[in-house]
Amino acid sequence: MSYCLPVLFSIAGIGIALLLVKTIAPEASGSGIQEIEGALDNIRPLNWKRVLPVKFFASLFSLGSGLLLGREGPTIQIGASIGKMIKDILRQPDERANVLVSAGAAAGLASAFNAPLAGIIFVIEEMHGHFRYSFFSVAAIMVASGTADLVVRALIGLDPVIKMTVFTVPPITSSWLFVLLGIFFALVGLVFNKVLVFSIDIFSGFNRRNTVLMVILTGAVIAIVGIHYPDLISGGYSTIRMLLDHSFPIQFLLILIGGRLLLTILSYSTGVPGGIFAPLLALGVAAGMLFGSFVQLYFPQMMLHPGIFAVAGMAGIFASIVRAPLTGLVLAVEMTSNYEMILPLIITTVVTSVVTDAFGNQPIYTTLLKRLTPKVQEPEDNTSR
Repeated sequence: MSYCLPVLFSIAGIGIALLLVKTIAPEASGSGIQEIEGALDNIRPLNWKRVLPVKFFASLFSLGSGLLLGREGPTIQIGASIGKMIKDILRQPDERANVLVSAGAAAGLASAFNAPLAGIIFVIEEMHGHFRYSFFSVAAIMVASGTADLVVRALIGLDPVIKMTVFTVPPITSSWLFVLLGIFFALVGLVFNKVLVFSIDIFSGFNRRNTVLMVILTGAVIAIVGIHYPDLISGGYSTIRMLLDHSFPIQFLLILIGGRLLLTILSYSTGVPGGIFAPLLALGVAAGMLFGSFVQLYFPQMMLHPGIFAVAGMAGIFASIVRAPLTGLVLAVEMTSNYEMILPLIITTVVTSVVTDAFGNQPIYTTLLKRLTPKVQEPEDNTSR
C-alpha cells in the first residue's frame, strides 16, 4: 500500500502533462528552447495563446511527478511566449518580435536561477545564431533579466540558490587538474547527448498503446526509486545540497551519477514539459565531487576540497552538453557566490569546449532543432496538428 499512492500520483502527473502537450500544444514539450530558437529564425511557430496555459499547467504536473526535470525550461519558454504576446497585443512591428522573445527568454532563465547575468549571457551565447544583436536588443534583454531577478529577490530574498562554502582561489600549481576535469566532462557530455537523442528517437516512435505503457512504467520507476533513494529523483537541488554538505564514498557517487544520468534521459525523453539545466547542474556537481574525491585520494598533499571541483563541474557540464561555456561559468558563479573560482572555471570550460568540438559533439539544442525543421510548418492560428 505504501507504494500505491506515490506510483499512482507519479503516473497521473506524467500522463496528464503528456496528454495536454500532445492534444493541445506539442511545441510545449521538453524545455522548449529549441522551439524558441526556431521561432527567432521564423522557421517555427510561436503560438503563445496555447503555449502559455499548456506549458504552465503541464509543467506543474510533470515537475510534481518527480521526474528529473527543471523549472528553467518552462520559465524560459513562458518568458519568450510572453514577449511574443506583448508584441501581438501592442501591435508592434514584426522586427520587434525577435528582441521581445529574446528578452522574455532571458527573464525566464534569470527568474529560475536568480541569476540575471546568466540570463543575459544565455541569450547572447546560446542563441547567438538566432538573436539579432544590436544596442537596443542587448539593452532590452538586460532590462528584462534585471527586472525579473529584482522581482524574484523581492519575493524570496537575496540568498544564492545554492548555499555552500565560498572557496578561495586554488593554487596555480593545481591548474592541470582542471584541464583533466575539462576532458572528463567532455566525455560525459558526449555520452549524455548521444544517449539522449537515441532515447528521444525511440520514444517519439511509440504508438498510443506503447505511450500509455511508457507513462505507466516511467511513473512506477520514478516513484519506487524516489521512495528508496529520494536524491535520485526531481530536479536536483536537494541532491546538490546533500553532496555539498556531506562526504560520500566513491562507490556511492558512481551509483548516484549513473542513476541520475539515466533517469534524466528517461524523464526528458517522455516529452513532457521540463528543462534539463537543473538536472545537469546536479549531475555536474556529482561528477565534480567524484573527481575531487579521486584528487583527495591520490594527491592529498594538495589539500583541495572536492567542492571546488563541484563548482567547476557545474560550468563544465554546460560547456559539454549545451555548448554554452560562458553561461555555465556565470551560472556556477552566481548560484554559489564563488566569484574567486572564475579562473579554474575558465580553464575547465575552455578545455571542455575544445575537446567537445574535437569529438564532433553538437550542442544538444542545435540537434533538437534540426529534428524539428524537416516537419511541415504551420500557420500561427492553427490550433491543432
